[in-house]
Amino acid sequence: MRWTDTVSMAWRAIVAQRGRSVLTLLGIAVGIAAVILLTSIGEGLHRFLLAEFSQIGTNVVTLSPGRTTTGGTNPGFPSSVRPLTLEDAQALRRHLPQLTGVTPGVTGNAEMQAGGRLRRALVYGTSAALVPAFHLTVATGRFLPEEEAGQARDFVVLGSTLRRELFGSSSPLGQRLRIGSQQFRVIGVLAPRGQFLGVDLDDVAYLPSARALELFNRPGLMEIHLTYDERLSPAAVVAQARALMSARHGREDFTIVTQADMLGTLSNILNIVTMAVGALGGISLLVGGVGIVTIMTIAVSERTAEIGLLISLGARRRTVMALFLGEAVVLSALGGLLGLAIGIGIAQGVHLLLPALPVSTPLPFVLLALGLSAAVGLLAGVMPARAAARLDPVEALRAE
Repeated sequence: MRWTDTVSMAWRAIVAQRGRSVLTLLGIAVGIAAVILLTSIGEGLHRFLLAEFSQIGTNVVTLSPGRTTTGGTNPGFPSSVRPLTLEDAQALRRHLPQLTGVTPGVTGNAEMQAGGRLRRALVYGTSAALVPAFHLTVATGRFLPEEEAGQARDFVVLGSTLRRELFGSSSPLGQRLRIGSQQFRVIGVLAPRGQFLGVDLDDVAYLPSARALELFNRPGLMEIHLTYDERLSPAAVVAQARALMSARHGREDFTIVTQADMLGTLSNILNIVTMAVGALGGISLLVGGVGIVTIMTIAVSERTAEIGLLISLGARRRTVMALFLGEAVVLSALGGLLGLAIGIGIAQGVHLLLPALPVSTPLPFVLLALGLSAAVGLLAGVMPARAAARLDPVEALRAE
């Protein structure tokens, strides 16, 4: 029997039992749709988070106080760890000429008042190096000037949201702003940046780090960001920064994390999450596979006489086996295509409802889903197909 005849007979058998075939096909389709939907959402979340972290640049090394293997100690809790200081930042800038910027950072929350309006917002103490390091854009005015810590003036730069809430439509440049118990003069407003992991980056006031330490009465910095030329090796930058800071502190009582390491770790975690949610969807495929086994077993019992006739007319047993395997694979492949369409359709619907979530269905997932559906059909059809091929033709014809 030619392979075209085998395919034709398998197709006619499927069409002859439309109701049963559709139910079997839907079982596979639901499984494939679940896999496509969950992996699309997982991949979209993966890209969203990586894009969020990537907006602060990949050529950044962060020093934080405390010797840990993750991200230092929480500066909000009492600790005997030696803090990072403005002098540390100045030493890094002075002794590591390959650095393109050194940005000391200290964060807090304070009450602000201007023009009769009162608001509590995030305050970030930093320096002029923050602009190139974190790709900031100044909309009006200018950013904090490059000044020595002891000569830092009471300047403040506002995020766009904070500027709107405190000054409305009027220009804030040159206006006085009370932050906590201190007075600052507004010298600039940043262009809108949006949100980062749910935090409004535009609802922030930027002060010179020395003034922020005084405002919050802190003994040291929360972090120091080092930016370097992307052509340099991050490992070399980390090694030199570690050697200098260890010499200053007498021991390695700080943590250094590169942005590339953070992105790599995050990517690995998100890949595992994507595969995990895809595996959950794959459980539906197993259910669909059980359905194919059941349907094909019933088909073998119903078509016993037909099988006996085929074998009596000279059809080889492997041809009979191929016939039933073909039916199972065609059913699962059609179910895979239907599930693919349903899964992508629902994923795009989710994206329309939640535009902030960049739902994505990469081609490898599509090919994997189709391959899985065919594999499920093949595996599920093996047992019924072997049972059909082993039937004795005389006994099979007697069953008519």
